[in-house]
Amino acid sequence: MNEPIYSYMKLGTIAFMSFPAIMNGEGPILETIKKLAEDPYFTAIECSWIKDRTTRAKAAKLLKESGMTVCYGAQPRLLTTGLNINDLDENARLQALESLKEGILEAEELGAKGIAFLSGKYEEATKEQSYEALVKSTKELCRLARERGMQVELEVFDYDVDKKSLMGPTMYAKQFAQEIRREYDNFGLLIDLSHFPLIHEEIEESILPVKDLITHVHIGNAVIDPALEAYGDAHPRFGFPGSVNGQEELVKFLRTLLETGFLNKEKPPVLSFEVKPWKDEEPEVVLTACKRFLDEAWRLV
Repeated sequence: MNEPIYSYMKLGTIAFMSFPAIMNGEGPILETIKKLAEDPYFTAIECSWIKDRTTRAKAAKLLKESGMTVCYGAQPRLLTTGLNINDLDENARLQALESLKEGILEAEELGAKGIAFLSGKYEEATKEQSYEALVKSTKELCRLARERGMQVELEVFDYDVDKKSLMGPTMYAKQFAQEIRREYDNFGLLIDLSHFPLIHEEIEESILPVKDLITHVHIGNAVIDPALEAYGDAHPRFGFPGSVNGQEELVKFLRTLLETGFLNKEKPPVLSFEVKPWKDEEPEVVLTACKRFLDEAWRLV
């Protein structure tokens, strides 16, 4: 592709994955945001919860000054606490729902136009009840978000490997998204290249059926051999030993998104790295390697 990548997308990274020290809503949050805001490579940034109110206000100021598109990933609110948005225990479901509602308000404060979240664990015997609980929770989130002019996105995760979330596979996520969309047009799906191997799907299988429902994408890598390091939903860097998403896969992913019209010049969507340093890897080095990898893939598209 000879045209600039920025003509077709807003490039970002998930701050709490690139720099995992802030995933719990604490740590060097302001330093991390400042570092990413000063990097001209990024025109978008994905943040998450910030527990301290004063730190959150300072972060909001930084993000406003940066001019970047701000996204809010609420996944850590669930993954680090064990909360489940489709919990069959009603009190537990409501607790998870309340946390995500707080996330909507926090996202608004940070200048984001919506939030992304994931479905929770489930049991096969009660899968239908979990589905209904997820529908109920998501509609409540969409209602609050719509009142504030914001969007809600469900990220499609693995269902039988690591996170073991209710959503995917892709066709199940499609059924769910279509049901929510019948009532709320501010809902969409977030898909992640690193999750495709974990839901046992090829790239086109994970994109084409939901091409009109996708509102946001992540790129990352995965290891699917349980005998190897970083197996599961660990989001290792591109080129990690034994990983399955290489240059060929990323090129095909980008081409498919171009062909479906998701990547476009009229309203460029957000595409972010979801890559996490493994063990003692240096976050800055891993992030720079991601940039090189994407730049090379774009030249080959």
